Formats: sequence, C-alpha cells, structure tokens
Amino acid sequence: MAMTITEKILARRAGKDRVTPGELISARVDAVLGNDITAPLAIREFKKIGVKRVFDPERVILVPDHFVPNKDIKSAEQAKIMREFARAQGLTNYFEVGRMGIEHCLLPEQGLVGPGDVIIGADSHTCTYGAVGAFATGVGSTDLAAAMAQGETWFKVPESIKFVYEGERPEWVGGKDLILHTIGDIGVEGALYQAMEFTGPAIDNLSMDGRFTMANMAIEAGAKNGIVAPDERTVNYVRDRAQRPYEIFRSDPDAVYARTIVYDVSKIEPQVSFPHSPDNTRAVSAAGNVEIDQVVIGSCTNGRMEDLRLAARVLGRHNVHKNVRLIILPGTQEIYRQAMEEGLIATFIAVGAAVSTPTCGPCLGGYMGVLAKGERAVATTNRNFVGRMGHPESEVYLANPAVAAASAILGRIAHPGEVI
Repeated sequence: MAMTITEKILARRAGKDRVTPGELISARVDAVLGNDITAPLAIREFKKIGVKRVFDPERVILVPDHFVPNKDIKSAEQAKIMREFARAQGLTNYFEVGRMGIEHCLLPEQGLVGPGDVIIGADSHTCTYGAVGAFATGVGSTDLAAAMAQGETWFKVPESIKFVYEGERPEWVGGKDLILHTIGDIGVEGALYQAMEFTGPAIDNLSMDGRFTMANMAIEAGAKNGIVAPDERTVNYVRDRAQRPYEIFRSDPDAVYARTIVYDVSKIEPQVSFPHSPDNTRAVSAAGNVEIDQVVIGSCTNGRMEDLRLAARVLGRHNVHKNVRLIILPGTQEIYRQAMEEGLIATFIAVGAAVSTPTCGPCLGGYMGVLAKGERAVATTNRNFVGRMGHPESEVYLANPAVAAASAILGRIAHPGEVI
C-alpha cells in the first residue's frame, strides 16, 4: 500500500509494514527535547514515575533558551533544575550558556536530528526538524517525561496535505513568505492535526534555512508536523553533521492525501502578518503606513545565517531610524561566530542595532525586548497573538528579515526595495 513520507517514518518506528491515517500507534523516538520552560515540569513528572535513568543519555536533549542568560531568580531556578538533572543523568547533550543556542536552530546544526527520525519536544516548534525529512512534533511535558523514561510514545497517524509550490520566487521572497502566504490562505486551523508536506520546484530551489523556516511554522496552521522530503541539498547539509545513521524516506507517487494545494510563487510578494494572528497576512505593498517602535530579527524561525546575511544586505550603511529599537539575535553561538567572521555583527552595531547572545527572549515576551502598551514591533518570529511580545495592547507584525531590516531603517513597515 502506498504511503506518504510521514506515514513511512511512523510505520518504521512503530515496527509495522504500514500505517494509515487515524491509526493509533506506539513508536520509538530518536530524540526527546526539553527547554527551560517545559523541562522542569517533565523532570518532576519523570521522578514521580520511579524510573531511575533516562532511556538513553545521548537522546535526551535539554536546551535552556527561553530565559537565558537568566533574567531573574525564577528563571535561574528553572535552569538549575535542568542543569542538575543533566549532570545526575549524565546527559551528553545539555547546552549551557556560552555553548547553547535557540533549540530549533541548535539541534540541526549539531547533527542531533536527521532524515527518518521521530523527534518529540516539549515545544510546539519542534516541527522545525521536518526540514531535514524527519517526523518532528511538539508534545506536553508529561508526555515528554514518559518518553524520557521509555524511549517511545503514542501517536495518532495524521492525514497529509500536499503543498506544491511552482514557479520562481521573486526577489526578497523566501521561506517565511511562502509559509505566511500558505497560512493566510488556509487559516490557523487549516491543517489541524495533519502533516503539511512541502513539495514542488520552488521547494527544491529553497535553501535549508528557508525550509527550516517553513517547517517551523507548520504548527501555526494547526499541523501535527511539517516535512520536506530529503534531496541532495538535505544530504549535503546533514552528511558532515549527523551524530548517528539516518534513513531517507520519500512519499510514494500514488500516496493518498487529504488534499493537494498548488501555489504559483511567482505571484507572491513579501508577506506581513498583521495582529493578532499569523493568518492575518497581506502583501507588504498593501501594508499601508504602519509606524513601528521595535524590530526583532532572530528566533527559531529566522535566526540563521541566511537571515542575518539578508538583514545585513538591506541595512548596509543605513542607520536604524531614530524612533526604532533594532534587536538582532543570532540563533546559535556558531551562527554568532560566523556572523562575526563575515563582518555582519560590525555592520549591525555600526547602523545602531543591539546584538544579543542566542535566546528566544523577546519572541514570547520573556525579556530582551518586551513591548509596552501601544507599541508596535516588526519581528521575524512566528507568533503575533495578543500580548505575545509584551503588553496586551501592543502589536506584533510578522515578516521576513529583509522586510524587518527595511522597516527598521524607515520607521514603518517597508519593502526592502525602498532602501536598496
């Protein structure tokens, strides 16, 4: 029986010849992930189970990244719980300040996720790893605790939606624009508990960084996971990084999909998602005169090298607008180092930006850029719900790094072509 890539991966990890949408299965996991918000609860639940050791100290990964370096006593205590657990369990992959990164940038970079894997994380944007051809999805902290103990968890096999992106992307249009356009089209529940399979010539030509961005935001359409079938670009990315063997799966030509949706990307402009939902999208040319107070470039969605290079290209020798605070957060220490070597950090500082150590920080209104009442921000992050970045009466506009950089220069939502 023909299967999609998602069904094939789940079948393999469930020890079955095939699975069908709606079927309940128990599947082995290749890695489990927790952060400084979710892991402390999972650790407490793990201890209640009575199991002394995690199923595999190399496959339980802990990354404090939301409130670190710690912003207050409470966040310090959260990180301490993780640190002590990691030491007691002998975890190989605990990433502390100075060698950490934003978890969903860090794990692919470190080769801890690969094609054919089943990855769960107590963070909704765990779906990011679908970009390398893995089945990756977010779970609750109690499910994480059970998986830390047993090395397996249960799933209901999702139906798949096939998204086909045809045509050639215009200048300034990247993965962020393709996924924002898609979410704007189908809505925040348009792929509820379904697999979003991204295919087509425009995906073939999309960089790995762009694919990570698309898979990252699958959850914003309600999806169980987002996934791109591995190709030569994928293999080139994972070959020298992979910490363990990987297996490549692809959908059968006659696989059954819940539906197929086709887009002509040549007709897509850079997108902006207006408050207060990721599906409230419009072309940047239709944004109007929206003055802003802050710009954030970073996060697990757009904090990678391609994103920083794009921002630096637009910023060039322009100064940040006098009324705007520009905050840039490289996704990992390695990305930070590479950006320094390429001169990007010098460019950012010269034009008036603040550059931070890797952290989720402002994305969830944690710190390093919390908004006050009435303030507006353009952000390369993934959510713009009410109060997401601070005060309930603040506003967040989602965009790609080029649009964000242009907006920082002009003090309003702007197309990159306005400054280049």
